[in-house]
Amino acid sequence: MRTWHEMRGFPLAVRLLLVNQLGVNTGFYLLIPYLATHLGENLGMSAAVVGIVLGVRNLSQQGLFIIGGSAADRLGARGVIIAGCALRTVGFALFALGDGLPVLLAASVLSGLAGALFNPAVRAYLAQEAGERKAEAFALFNVFATTGALVGPLLGSALLLVDFRTSALTAAGIFAVLTVAQALVLPARKVEPSGSGVLGDWREVVGNRAFLAFSLAMVGMFTLENQLYLLLPDGAREATGWDGAAGIVFLVGTVANLAFQLRITGYLKSRNDRARWIAVGLAVMALAFLPPVLAPGAVPVLASALLLCLGIMIASPFVMELIPRFGRPELTGTYFGIFYVVSGIAAAVGNTVVGWAMDAGESAGRAWLPWVCCAVFGAASAGGVAWLRRRGALPAPAEPVREKADA
Repeated sequence: MRTWHEMRGFPLAVRLLLVNQLGVNTGFYLLIPYLATHLGENLGMSAAVVGIVLGVRNLSQQGLFIIGGSAADRLGARGVIIAGCALRTVGFALFALGDGLPVLLAASVLSGLAGALFNPAVRAYLAQEAGERKAEAFALFNVFATTGALVGPLLGSALLLVDFRTSALTAAGIFAVLTVAQALVLPARKVEPSGSGVLGDWREVVGNRAFLAFSLAMVGMFTLENQLYLLLPDGAREATGWDGAAGIVFLVGTVANLAFQLRITGYLKSRNDRARWIAVGLAVMALAFLPPVLAPGAVPVLASALLLCLGIMIASPFVMELIPRFGRPELTGTYFGIFYVVSGIAAAVGNTVVGWAMDAGESAGRAWLPWVCCAVFGAASAGGVAWLRRRGALPAPAEPVREKADA
């Protein structure tokens, strides 16, 4: 009830974007987690070819976030959101209708490009529409996104009882509905010129040393968030010997998010000093990986999942609130785009390191190794943000700060 009450307090555009994120994550997660199995088992592709198809999708999205962010600043976030949803409709439909490698690669490129367009654009639009209630808006955004990430796999597993084509067409249908909804309901906003070319915008953002330092300090957050899909499910399966235990990890995170996200954000926002809470959230995320080190079993893994979700709930809304305040409002999309390029690279590198630690720990009989590795990632990020806060390099929530050269 609190979620719906908070949601009604925002303009129609914000409410639509929240529902949009629920649909985006539902459509994405009902298809993508099962794509590798479809390519390998149903289409008989080799592991190398499957890796190429999945890698092309990921590269198309992560590498082009900066394009989506710049497009949102120059063309208007509304049009970029609509274009992104439409492209993903086509991309997911191609996964359903095509079996050949060229078609599948085209589907991967289109679906990845779609994410690169609407992800920074949605966040830029949300930040602009929410005004000084950015933290609450992004807290709600997390609630809807997390719910979609749970509903999607459940719906996908049910649709796969029919076949993969049905699952892909359903995902495409969800994005088609979202495309129409954005076109009909999302208000257009006047685009303020940035006063320079695209390359000039990029130079300005990349030259903002405070922002770049903050983006690098957040490497741990995105690496640890990804462990909800890698280390924690694996730990749950190892502890119980039951494949379904991975689903319990997702369920615990979703229930915790629905129950506590808005309360946590509201409580902490009233105490100001957002940077401190970001550092605290990252520290909690680091501590989340210690219970399985201290004691084996399912309960420590579930405690780890709860603590990790708690840390994300503390930090994430304030991170999203802070990003636009590093620079001019005309470059909000570009700031989000470059931030997500950095985070995408960080998540890829971080997951590689954690994956290596999982293999090395298993072969050497040191099951604690990947958990300690994640704790170190989180502690390093928490320390980085705390250091930036002490240096005064982070913008205050009340007003934008362009750049601090001493960061």
